[in-house]
Amino acid sequence: MSIVVTILCFLVMLVGLAGAVLPVLPGLPIIWVAFLGYGLYDGWQDYGWQTMLAAGLVAALSLAVDQLASVYGAKKFGAGRAGMIGSFVGALLGVIFLNIPGLILGTFFGALICEMAFDRRDLKAASASGLGALLGFLAGSLFKFMMSAALIAYFLYAVIF
Repeated sequence: MSIVVTILCFLVMLVGLAGAVLPVLPGLPIIWVAFLGYGLYDGWQDYGWQTMLAAGLVAALSLAVDQLASVYGAKKFGAGRAGMIGSFVGALLGVIFLNIPGLILGTFFGALICEMAFDRRDLKAASASGLGALLGFLAGSLFKFMMSAALIAYFLYAVIF
């Protein structure tokens, strides 16, 4: 039974890993819940509350860094509130209709369109905002992906060895 629970938790963690790049999934919290579920199942034999606290802090820190990276990237390239909202909405619509390429294109074009439509910016300024939103999103996603992979690797190490 233990191997089934381990595999199930690992599969849930892989869903969380996908959430590192997909804005519709809270990746690190999903991984943390899998940690919690396994710990409750095995009576905290493979890792204890300190690991749960550390994993929770990593998840919270990663979410904060992701948000800050997106905002910083957009602001650094001159995006306003409309551009930031547009990049988020564009990312959601893009991933729904075009998967990963749509996520990237939606982030850029969502910011660009909203900057032009709502903030009345010209194409050059709106494009810069779109690029900033995209770069911030990519940096935040990379950071979340690395933290997610590190938590999964630690889980496998703690459970298998």
